[in-house]
Amino acid sequence: MKLDIERSLDLPLAVPEAWRLLEDIEGVATCLPGAKITEKLDATHYKGAVAVKLGPASMNFRGEVEVVLDPASHQIRALGKGADAASSVATLTLTAVLTETGPRSCRIAGRSEITVNGKAASFGGRLMNSVSEQVIGQFYANLLQRAAALSAARPAAGPAAAPQAAAKLNLLAVLWAIARDFVLGLLHGRRTT
Repeated sequence: MKLDIERSLDLPLAVPEAWRLLEDIEGVATCLPGAKITEKLDATHYKGAVAVKLGPASMNFRGEVEVVLDPASHQIRALGKGADAASSVATLTLTAVLTETGPRSCRIAGRSEITVNGKAASFGGRLMNSVSEQVIGQFYANLLQRAAALSAARPAAGPAAAPQAAAKLNLLAVLWAIARDFVLGLLHGRRTT
């Protein structure tokens, strides 16, 4: 089964700020429900896992992804492949680009193709569209939350050198709080489910 998905999201960040957000591959991966980076192999290759629930079935895909960042064109390309224990195989190709929409705003627009074969395709074929919509919606909500936190931590216009240094420290604190809250939310969600 193959899914073609095209989506865009407006971010409250200038392109350079949004690009820095997206360069943090491990951080962006935490925005995708059920996904995690388990190992960084080199500058562009990662091992990871994605847990997906299709109706009553839960699938845990493990695999590798290559992420190529082009800072000049603000384009991201990702190629991934993973398999689960039930003989299902999934592949992903993704291309996304940042474009400026205002002095402190931009849009990330992406197109992805997901192909699923094996038991996941035969069992969950009818559910794939609705599940992918839910996963993408949650991913964008999480990414937007991270972007909003960065936007809120943005220094006021015309800061001096000392306030810039303080803003960087505050930004780290905000990022830490986001990561901590996300992990606690995952743990809490698992306890109540």
